[in-house]
Amino acid sequence: MPILTVKVSGRKSQDLTNRIASLLMDLTSKILKKKREVTAIAIEYVDHDCWFVGGKLLSELGKNSFYFDIKITDETNTKDQKAQYIEEAFAGFERILGNLHEESYIYVQDVRAASYGYGGKTQEYRHHH
Repeated sequence: MPILTVKVSGRKSQDLTNRIASLLMDLTSKILKKKREVTAIAIEYVDHDCWFVGGKLLSELGKNSFYFDIKITDETNTKDQKAQYIEEAFAGFERILGNLHEESYIYVQDVRAASYGYGGKTQEYRHHH
């Protein structure tokens, strides 16, 4: 039941949105072993003239960037799984966007089961029932 919130530099395009969603859905199910049917992904686009890295705009640097965070239930994945996920996600964005700025970030948030849920039920509740 993870939720991924993604920001990508550039102009919105359905093809790009589909490619990013496909990459993240595949990696999230393959590496983190999360169920596709309860994985949610929200993708937003930020113009290169509105994204700064090191005090310079991406448009000045001629680079692309992304940021995404994923919320997962605490203690459901190992450090090695999370490291592999971050590595493969970065490589996937490099393939999709090209010319990627190194300061593109991925944040895997381990969220306490009692503080996280969907459908009006916490993960803690789901675990016990």
